[in-house]
Amino acid sequence: MTAPLLEFDAVEKRYGDIVALKALDFRIEDGDTPIIAVAGESGSGKTTLASLLLGFTAPSAGEVRYCGTPVPRLKGDQRRNYRREVQAVFQDPFAVYNPFYRVDHALSEPLRLFGLATSRRDAQEKMRAACELVGLNHADTLGRFPHQLSGGQRQRLMVARALLLKPRLLVADEPVSMIDASLRALVLRSLRSLNRDFGIPILYITHDLATAYHIADVIMVFYRGEVVEAGAAPDVITAPKHPYTRLLVGSIPWPDPDTPWGQDQPILREERNIERSGCAFAGRCPSAMAECRSEVPPLFASGRSASRCLLNRGDAVLPGARLHAFLASVGHPADAPNRRTVS
Repeated sequence: MTAPLLEFDAVEKRYGDIVALKALDFRIEDGDTPIIAVAGESGSGKTTLASLLLGFTAPSAGEVRYCGTPVPRLKGDQRRNYRREVQAVFQDPFAVYNPFYRVDHALSEPLRLFGLATSRRDAQEKMRAACELVGLNHADTLGRFPHQLSGGQRQRLMVARALLLKPRLLVADEPVSMIDASLRALVLRSLRSLNRDFGIPILYITHDLATAYHIADVIMVFYRGEVVEAGAAPDVITAPKHPYTRLLVGSIPWPDPDTPWGQDQPILREERNIERSGCAFAGRCPSAMAECRSEVPPLFASGRSASRCLLNRGDAVLPGARLHAFLASVGHPADAPNRRTVS
């Protein structure tokens, strides 16, 4: 039996008394090609999840496995392959570049390190082809310094860099949050093409549900280090079941001047003294009940989404270990051809 491409087995991450990520069971099977959005506010555990996956930090409990091997135990050729096959596009489109080098260096160095080009001419041809695949004119891009390119160009060049290495998994951590709105569609289109044309699964980390709606097949909404809602992206965003997801969706400004924005959203303040044994969102939830402060809700599944809320306890309980199977069953790229219009 083939081991999953990526597996989180009861993974937790703590920083002192702070739990950044609660026990998470999740996997991406080898051959799966979803775009999985991980959404939530700052401090919800999104970037911690990415850091664990990329091997930047070790879990406090549980194991992160790549092709069946725990990431911290990868050695030699295994670790080398892992570094090539798991690529990332980070939030800041400028900090990833060395300002003393031309942008060509960000493309040529990985080719050299991993021996993916037979000659300098071959490397140049590969770099030019990668630029064209993400909508960049290589003549206007290569040979320049990072400050001479726009944020959108720099970010698309990072997508091109990932493409050069022929990855099996791409982690995109807030890839459009620091670039102009007019350029976001270009980066999102490049990511979607990478997924659609090359079959590369993408973990898309964001606080922006609007972009998640357009690009993702499935979505996991995090709050205080745990999944509070998950399912097919259209279902979770258009018909959210968890009060936290409703607050996130209600915070999206709609392009309609006659629709009031934020007036119906309560201003909720965190209760720092709530019992940690209860629901993590109870201190901010406008629908909190007495049992929410003492009972930890499981995931309740209905239709194509599942939520961690006692308001939905009439639905079937979804064990955490079955989350990956549930998401695989509800999230298919073919489900959303009309929704995912990025232009």
